Amino acid sequence: MKKILASSALAVTIALTGCTATDTTNGGAVGVQRKQYMFSMLSEQEVNDMYAQSYAKTLQDAQAHGALVSKNDKQMQRLQAIANRLIAQVSTFRPEAANWKWDVNLIRSDEVNANCGPGGKIIFYTGILDSLKLTDDEIAAVMGHEIAHALREHGREAMSKAYAVNAGSELAGILGAKKENINLGQMGVHYLMTLPNSRTNENEADLIGLELAARAGYNPEAAINLWKKMSAAGGGSIPEFMSTHPANESRIASLQAAMPKVLPLYEADKKNYKN
Repeated sequence: MKKILASSALAVTIALTGCTATDTTNGGAVGVQRKQYMFSMLSEQEVNDMYAQSYAKTLQDAQAHGALVSKNDKQMQRLQAIANRLIAQVSTFRPEAANWKWDVNLIRSDEVNANCGPGGKIIFYTGILDSLKLTDDEIAAVMGHEIAHALREHGREAMSKAYAVNAGSELAGILGAKKENINLGQMGVHYLMTLPNSRTNENEADLIGLELAARAGYNPEAAINLWKKMSAAGGGSIPEFMSTHPANESRIASLQAAMPKVLPLYEADKKNYKN
């Protein structure tokens, strides 16, 4: 009886808060298929616009401190070339993503970090390139993983879950309030830029990123070496990238289990590229 009541309460909460089930991406060869619940009052475009503002502010601050790397820099051109190949494969999972306003930038910093925000805004920090001495295949593993988060709209999903949880105590206020009063901007920064992803979301990003890299002609096995490098680089402190992307034995095991699905794609596609 308790289980029935709990299930009914959850169903009512989802209905009342305006969450709808959606498929953000196709499954691909790796088979990522999970219904995601998105808050209907929080559109994809709103989240993209919200993140674009934070992204622009980050670049402005980096420019003001002389830390934004020129588009003509060799490291930046290397990143752009890798991004171009990965972006060319996103339609496998999400056809409309090929038309996103993709952008790639490199910031000079010791920070061992990288991310791809909603709408295809990619930032790498020189710390992750230099301290780990990443190969092109390893950069593709990092970038593919981050692009996967954007394709799956994990940021909007996290925000939607937050609304559903808050609805329990503030349902009447939310239903009667205008959208602007729900403080989207503050929640956007919190959920899109600072909070770690769930284990489920991380696994999805691992698998989709693995396939994107393979289809772009990058060796997917580099993903395993990347996480081993991350663990070794941690030492007494955790690199920023690992603080929100924990490397562990189960993660590496999951990547290894997916190799038979993506290695044939790599073997078929690598001849189309000159690494």
